[in-house]
Amino acid sequence: MGFFDLSSPDGVCEVRWHGRGGQGAITTAQYLAQAAYLSGFQGVTSAPSFGAERRGAPVTASSRLSHHPLRIFSQVEFPDMVVVLDESLLEYGNATAGLKEGGWLIVNTPRDAESIDATGRFSVATADATSAAKEAALIVSGTVMVNTAMLGAVARATGLILLENIHKTLAEKYPPKIADKNFEAARLTYERTMMVPCQR
Repeated sequence: MGFFDLSSPDGVCEVRWHGRGGQGAITTAQYLAQAAYLSGFQGVTSAPSFGAERRGAPVTASSRLSHHPLRIFSQVEFPDMVVVLDESLLEYGNATAGLKEGGWLIVNTPRDAESIDATGRFSVATADATSAAKEAALIVSGTVMVNTAMLGAVARATGLILLENIHKTLAEKYPPKIADKNFEAARLTYERTMMVPCQR
């Protein structure tokens, strides 16, 4: 599991999702928690961040994963992992604020991982989830839905969740045809994820 040491009694992986209103960041924080539970984690939580959000405005959500029961439901301030659904939030959404040195920065972008973190402080994974979602015909009211696709990038980069458990989670949430589209986007993103470890 690389950077994540979850073997101690208080070992927790804290994840913060960054997206825009309507992209499904809050929903996918819940899906990550469910997939992690199916992957063997006993303690999983997710929490939304509600404010004066509107469609297109920056939003965040939090997930926590542990092999022990959790009683923490607050927003994540110092994440071990940040997942960015919209690359522009790296510059305008302060997405890396509080991200622990050596933690994972996972970004939906066609750019290669080496170009994302010039400081070398983070392990970086990139994947063009937008293209994967288009290929899977995962488009709702003209909007390409990248949120579930990015679960594939999380699985590939960190090994914390299994691809098969993403499939099971989506199958519990959607009718079969819609679940299949969502999973195909996640599978394609998984296959195309590029990674660069922390340089420090």
